[in-house]
Amino acid sequence: MYVFNKITVNPQLPKRIEKLDDIATNLWWSWNVDFLKLFKQIDNDLWETIEKNPVKFLKLVSQEKLEEISKNQDFLREYDKIVENFENYEDSKSTWFLRNYQDNKNDLIAYFSAEYGLDQILSIYSGGLGILSGDHLKSASDLGIPLVAVGLLYKNGYFHQKINGYGDQETEYKKVDIASLPIKPVKDENGKDLTIYVKFPKRRLYLKVWKINVGRINLYLLDSDIEENHEEYRNITTTLYGGDQEIRISQEIVLGMAGVRLLKELGLKPTVYHMNEGHSSFLIIELIKNVMKEKEVSYEMAKDIVSSQTVFTTHTPVPAGNDIFPLDLVEKYFKGYWDRLGITKEEFLKMGMEPNPKTNAGFNMGILALKIAGKKNGVSKLHGAVSRELFNDIWPEIAADESPITHITNGIHTCSWLAPNLKELYNEYLIPYWQDHIYKDSTWEKIDEIPNDKLWNAHMERKRKLMEVVKNNITTRLKRNGYHYEEINEITAGLNPNILTIGFARRFATYKRATLLFRDLERITQIVNNSEMPVQIIIAGKAHPADKEGQDLIKYIHEISMKPQFKGKVFLLENYNMEVSRYLISGVDVWLNTPRRPMEASGTSGQKASVNGVVNFSILDGWWAEGYNQRNGWAIGTNAEYENYDVQDNFDSESVYQTLENKIVPAYYEKDEEGISSKWLEYMKNSISSTGGKYSTARMLVDYTNKLYMPLANLYHKYYESLEEVSTFNSWKQEIYNNWDKIKITEENNIDNIVMDAGNTIEVKCKVELPNILFENIETQVYYGKIRENGVVEKIDVIPMQLIESNEENKIYTYTARIELKTGGDYGYTFRVMPKHEMLLDSENLNLVKWIVK
Repeated sequence: MYVFNKITVNPQLPKRIEKLDDIATNLWWSWNVDFLKLFKQIDNDLWETIEKNPVKFLKLVSQEKLEEISKNQDFLREYDKIVENFENYEDSKSTWFLRNYQDNKNDLIAYFSAEYGLDQILSIYSGGLGILSGDHLKSASDLGIPLVAVGLLYKNGYFHQKINGYGDQETEYKKVDIASLPIKPVKDENGKDLTIYVKFPKRRLYLKVWKINVGRINLYLLDSDIEENHEEYRNITTTLYGGDQEIRISQEIVLGMAGVRLLKELGLKPTVYHMNEGHSSFLIIELIKNVMKEKEVSYEMAKDIVSSQTVFTTHTPVPAGNDIFPLDLVEKYFKGYWDRLGITKEEFLKMGMEPNPKTNAGFNMGILALKIAGKKNGVSKLHGAVSRELFNDIWPEIAADESPITHITNGIHTCSWLAPNLKELYNEYLIPYWQDHIYKDSTWEKIDEIPNDKLWNAHMERKRKLMEVVKNNITTRLKRNGYHYEEINEITAGLNPNILTIGFARRFATYKRATLLFRDLERITQIVNNSEMPVQIIIAGKAHPADKEGQDLIKYIHEISMKPQFKGKVFLLENYNMEVSRYLISGVDVWLNTPRRPMEASGTSGQKASVNGVVNFSILDGWWAEGYNQRNGWAIGTNAEYENYDVQDNFDSESVYQTLENKIVPAYYEKDEEGISSKWLEYMKNSISSTGGKYSTARMLVDYTNKLYMPLANLYHKYYESLEEVSTFNSWKQEIYNNWDKIKITEENNIDNIVMDAGNTIEVKCKVELPNILFENIETQVYYGKIRENGVVEKIDVIPMQLIESNEENKIYTYTARIELKTGGDYGYTFRVMPKHEMLLDSENLNLVKWIVK
């Protein structure tokens, strides 16, 4: 056999079009798709074979075609326009952030996430969390927010899904060809690949650093698959969510602790660190160690400083949603670390445990972040409330609904998910430069001015493209599984863009109830097979390789789709990813979402659908609980709580069938001579205008910046950069803890068991005795609400009370407040005292509250 030496020859871009390479290696193109059209002009056949990857294209395109296109004047005009747009974007000095936070231009937000969904060619995401992280970076770029991101490079990515002839999910991992991706190694001052290390139990783990440009944002990825590492360490970062708990804790040490070291190595000094879910929570420990060493302060002082610099976003609505590691595994990887922090092993382990941990409790990454991060948030209004209840044990003295967890509802990066033809339509009818003002509701008001026929024609164009994608996906899968041409044709021939099309696509976790639609097979058979008003259903999604129950759901839906009454009516797609998602969320008519309330933290697929004019039909959970307004879609079920899952499923499935039969299907088919339903177009327009601004990551990032990032940054600069201030605050906290139990509250004017008319106001007073605590360091409050049938007071409000009299000799202070009782019913009120200090991020963080007792 002959032996050949390998030589790789890269085509050379003519100077006239050399900027193609600069833009190809910046994911700005992932939401500015006009750039990608240039490659189709250069070589359309090649473009269709390389998965729409501009970097790979430039490595494979012929030199002859490059030379030829560089002389094409039509191409050059379009090229020059795109280059100008890109350079103006990169160099802009008039971003939203600079207009609003000029004084914070030198601050930096460090964002940590275990996965990033940026584009389908970069398989470093698995689902919603990663898509959100990618959209977070894109909107931070658009708004000019000074942010740097850290993650892991998974060379095997997340698995590719195949569904066999029996409906079983098969997983396949494909090694990523780094050289063909918009990702480059970071170099050190000597021009060599930058590597950092962390200490592991046996030896050092070395990590190579890579960088992805996401518009104006730099995303750094850490990679353990390098020659410097021992074989057992090389696979730590190769697979997303793969391996056992030892791999998981290793990945999370790399993400959190090595991530902080990386930023330090790069000379970056973030003001605020944002942990997107608990995977990166170990960064807290690294930051505390660094502060103790650099500022020569105690553990308690360092913890206060780190609290003032950290934000934690929880995405889980269930206790088991966070990674929980066995204590012996944590001891193995952090042996002796507690000595460096000046605390005991028990104190170290309690950082990740509830105050009164259960037997065999582990080290919970979410609890670590919740205990120390200065600001915490859930990802929808309902999820914030669920999280406050869920994690209340961390602050046992605080009322559950007052746990210091706020909410910022998730959104989507609009221009990444808006179909190109709809973007052109919006350009025509919305305000000029609307893409710079996505977050404003007023931007979307002119959606009503789009003629019905234009919006409908644009939607039908997307439906036709979706039908092609579904046909190709189904045909490929069935051919591979040995189905005959006649049977495949029988199934795919049923696809019809004129039929009402329902889409359901998401991770196959049991709480998402993918099979709820099929709970009553006879009922759904009648709905899809109505000869005058037929319905077709398209379903897609992956189950985690270790989730047998989720895989069983896929198998069941496959079996349903092959039943005679559902053939050509129910379609199951394989290998759901970002590309398939773009066709689904813009090409179906109805977006179905059936999670078990309240277990959907937010959900963003429905937001992607709504901005494309696809109408939501969903359980009132996550974002839809606040987004639904009765005119922009349909609700499944109610907010009721049920005695068991079976009762809930029966009630919700009945709601699905009744709403389909009586509202959705008739509204769609109520068409005029032009084949357009004005009633349906009204739903579409309301869907777009009511959600386009509120549920964008542009609005989400404005909220993060206004409510969390900048308040923390400014508080840090004002107080926590000064060791004297931190030392004084630390001493104050100790005094408060030592004397809190000595506070006494007594009622001054007893108003009990009285009857009065609605609309009146009552004045209430109390006295507070404060031995060894200054009155300036407390806030006295009246807490009131309606009395439920079970005797529990449901909070309406907490009113700060006014100091009206001081007895300094006896340290007794009199407070008053007025309560307005607007409506009828039984009310209860009481008094309490909370700690107050200008350096407190949230008073509830101290877990101190003193209630009046009798």
